[in-house]
Amino acid sequence: QVQPVESGGGPVQAGGSLRLSCATSRYNSAYCMGWFRQAPGKEREAVATIDSDGYTTYADSVKGRFTISQDNTKTTLYLQMSSLEPEDTGMYYCAAKPRKGLCARLSLYSNWGQGTQVTVSS
Repeated sequence: QVQPVESGGGPVQAGGSLRLSCATSRYNSAYCMGWFRQAPGKEREAVATIDSDGYTTYADSVKGRFTISQDNTKTTLYLQMSSLEPEDTGMYYCAAKPRKGLCARLSLYSNWGQGTQVTVSS
């Protein structure tokens, strides 16, 4: 599989919005894809995931503010982020894995992008 490539990060003021994009390989069978973030001094965490059935999961801290989606070709993954908070600051990574299930479990992912930095100022 091709390594995912993230884009769309940058500085933004609290309350603002950003849309992250990730170019991924096309999976022809079941899969999970997700957005994960890592803040300075903290462990990487799952932010939002989507599987090949379109089932989505979100971290409690972003529910109602972030939306994960894919394009029709299933080769671009998006994360629409609204009402951003300083606590959303971090490096955002895109990852994909074959097979559905346990989509938020980081240890099951082996194909990671390089990340895109999001910095939210108050």
